[in-house]
Amino acid sequence: MIASAWISAVDQFLEDGLLDAEEEKKLATYKEFFLLNDTDLDKSGALTKTVKAGVLRDLMEGKIPQRVSVDGGVGLNLQKGEQIIWAFPQTEYLEDKTKRTYVGRSHGVSVRVMKGVYYRTGAFKGHPVEHTERVSHGAGLMVLTNKHIYYHGAKAFRIPFSKIVSYEPFSNGIGITRDAANAKMQSFVTGDGWFTYNIISNISNL
Repeated sequence: MIASAWISAVDQFLEDGLLDAEEEKKLATYKEFFLLNDTDLDKSGALTKTVKAGVLRDLMEGKIPQRVSVDGGVGLNLQKGEQIIWAFPQTEYLEDKTKRTYVGRSHGVSVRVMKGVYYRTGAFKGHPVEHTERVSHGAGLMVLTNKHIYYHGAKAFRIPFSKIVSYEPFSNGIGITRDAANAKMQSFVTGDGWFTYNIISNISNL
């Protein structure tokens, strides 16, 4: 019952989409006083919501949040002064690939060379048609720092925020396009498109 009251308070505080410092302090005091554990408070995702709201508030105030850490060796080569802001486990990574096919027709005559084998003389007239496919590369760990987006999965790379020219929010993730010749969209399915877009756009504004 006490945990349910805490969760209800979270929903009430987040009705305006924000969690101010005083509201966050009240929740922390209540949690500590009644010795509530994280598992019970996060059964419906309420505890995670408070951390996300706090991270966004820090970023909007021009601060670098220090609320999360990444356990284990995931091979992140952080630069000097670089700090982890958020991590999305089990994030699906997709790339847009352009494929080209030719459509048209050929004309001429077929000459029999041997049984079952024909040689066709003539010409082929056609034109190339391009179409884009979104190709999945599986799931991995996506880490956001104050300087880069890191991805560690079947593919491993980092993208400087300074090299991103556009974002496309999705209901379950985000697509980004780099500042590069013939750049194609790279998409990340995090499960929470609203938070992903807001945290990345606010990090970019730091």
